[in-house]
Amino acid sequence: MSKRNDDDEIVEQIPRLRRYARALTGDADRADDLVQDCLTRGLSRLHLWRRGSDLRAWLFTIMHNLYANELRRLRRTPAIVPITEVAEPPSKDMPLEGSLQLLELQAAVGRLPPEQREALLLVALEGMRYQDVARILGIPAGTVMSRLHRARERLRRGLNYELSPGLRSVK
Repeated sequence: MSKRNDDDEIVEQIPRLRRYARALTGDADRADDLVQDCLTRGLSRLHLWRRGSDLRAWLFTIMHNLYANELRRLRRTPAIVPITEVAEPPSKDMPLEGSLQLLELQAAVGRLPPEQREALLLVALEGMRYQDVARILGIPAGTVMSRLHRARERLRRGLNYELSPGLRSVK
């Protein structure tokens, strides 16, 4: 496969990387920085990617490792809390009740421990299989299932409405 084709394949992954990064960080600017760092690292190490293997999983592994490093670094520094937080406005086409539920779900997912949030987002948002998530996170598939179960239970306890099929399905 030529270098140009590899670059095209990487570009195709950017929307998925951005979606996962935004859900993971809860902040558009941090997410964009995370995606940029991921792409920079991926492109600089493209020679390490095994052609024929899953490029998406390889990039998500890079992003996971970068995010984990960022969390470790942030734990060592004092937290800066913004005076105001601006959430993305819900779609104007969405009924008010649905908009409120979406914001409530987004907040609840943001309160999950990072390891549970990562597993939940990769499975529910990105539609990845447990084995792929395990490879990305560097943990056994059984641990992925355990983290998903704990995340779903936490969401069930924290929310007053039924979870959508994507959040409760088992793969």
